[in-house]
Amino acid sequence: MAKQSSINPNFFEKIAEIRKWVIVILVGLVLFFGYKYFALKNNTSTVEYDTALIQEQIKNVGKLVVTEGHFSQVLTYKDQNKYFGDLISFDKKALVVINAEVTVSFDLRQVKYDIDTPNKTVTITNIPPEEIKISPDIKYYSVDQSTFNAFTGDDYNKINKIAKDNLAKKVEKSSLKSNAKNRLISELSKILIVTNSMGWKLIYEGEIVNNPSGFEHKLKP
Repeated sequence: MAKQSSINPNFFEKIAEIRKWVIVILVGLVLFFGYKYFALKNNTSTVEYDTALIQEQIKNVGKLVVTEGHFSQVLTYKDQNKYFGDLISFDKKALVVINAEVTVSFDLRQVKYDIDTPNKTVTITNIPPEEIKISPDIKYYSVDQSTFNAFTGDDYNKINKIAKDNLAKKVEKSSLKSNAKNRLISELSKILIVTNSMGWKLIYEGEIVNNPSGFEHKLKP
């Protein structure tokens, strides 16, 4: 009588169990790599979007910021030509009234920066210095001169220089420059708001700028 081989029923159950786990693992791997692919793609798209948004904001800030002021002064200009040991003197003088329009400007179109996309940082490498323009309107009153000592072009050039030098001192003592600086910081803060809102870092002069005051102590007075 032939001997029949018998297979343990548990064997097929184990095969079925193994097959089930293989399928589960394969499905898991597909899901995992699929997630990684789409997550990476989405992350790249987000970074590219952030970079474009920051570049657009810097472009919007790139304009001429001008702060204006009005100054006045009155001065008396005198000059003497003396002869024969001061025995004879020919004098000339004039009362000079100066009204001047003064502007302090920052050309933010000259702002330079580097964008490090992988590290999500924006580094401002250059902020243009202020430009001060003084435009005096000079009027002469009570002009007194003689034939031997008349007003010449040199006198008017001297008066113009004296006027501008005096006005420059007034500008330094006024609040015009600080007001201009505040406007500059206000414009730069627009870049800071965008970078902070997107989790990027803004760097200037080698330090991270976390708030507008971070610009203040670094900008030249």
